[in-house]
Amino acid sequence: MKTLGFGMLVAALCSGAALAKDNAITLYGGYRDGGGFTDADSGKSLNLDGSGTGAISLDVALDASRQLQWYLSQQRTTLAVAQPAAPGAPVDPLPLNVTYLHVGGTYFFEGPIGRGPYVVGGLGATLFRPGLSGYSDELRASLNLGVGYQLPLGEHVALRFEARGYFTAINSSGGLFCSGGCVLHIKADGVTQGELQVGLSFRY
Repeated sequence: MKTLGFGMLVAALCSGAALAKDNAITLYGGYRDGGGFTDADSGKSLNLDGSGTGAISLDVALDASRQLQWYLSQQRTTLAVAQPAAPGAPVDPLPLNVTYLHVGGTYFFEGPIGRGPYVVGGLGATLFRPGLSGYSDELRASLNLGVGYQLPLGEHVALRFEARGYFTAINSSGGLFCSGGCVLHIKADGVTQGELQVGLSFRY
């Protein structure tokens, strides 16, 4: 019995060590497009411009095919506006930073972690940060879903190719981003964006 117990302990330790090698940190670069709001006064659409993105994820192995993921992604974009920021001023776009912070996971459905196709997703929050005075930051609940393919380049390095979609619940009827004295009144029920990205993944 002692021999059996020792054998089970060794097997558990070996299993844990194997899973530890399937933890990873991934750095991403990509392009995100889509998403928009509505001018509450004129009813015109206010669209987010497509732009480059940067992201980082930490993936921790749960079993042979699944990972728990912490995911942070940021986009610097502009919001096309329908009215000037002040009477008589030119109609300039509103600078806007869009940051997603999500907790979710990856599932490699045709093989072990680190190789082949996978699905990914997460839940968390979106932070909108306008770049002009008179407008305030907004934090809203959001989610992401995506698919990807991981191509090993060696024992500890791999490429990830991903397509993700994001949805942020807004539920605003006209006071979004407004911290007082706003000329532009923005509303939306939700914002949807799509993204393509490539990541360099480091396993440890």
